Amino acid sequence: MKEFFLFIHKSTDSSQTLSPEVHHAFLKACESYIDTLIKNGNLISAKPIERSGAFLSMTATGKKRETLDTSGEVTGGYYHIRAKDFDEACAIAWANPEFSYNANTRIEVRPIKTKETETGFVYPGK
Repeated sequence: MKEFFLFIHKSTDSSQTLSPEVHHAFLKACESYIDTLIKNGNLISAKPIERSGAFLSMTATGKKRETLDTSGEVTGGYYHIRAKDFDEACAIAWANPEFSYNANTRIEVRPIKTKETETGFVYPGK
């Protein structure tokens, strides 16, 4: 099995844009989705991410820290999963309830490098 990150990108905060009843249904759908991933042996971890944060960069003049602009699209959370290949990782992402409850959601599917081919170094993890 290969490892993948699914990054949830969205422009709205579900708790603010959905009615309390619909938001509760969304949360329950996410819990069910997570339970299915666990039962199928796909889930390594999953967490929502706060909208606040900072970008750090090194410029020609030194270190720079910028507050995140949360007025546009932000990463709302992630899923660290196992899948046999990229197509299965995409199928797992398509089953995420974000698509059913939050307009303009995008899920970024990225393979994770677990080992350096050049040096043979294996990155730590569970």
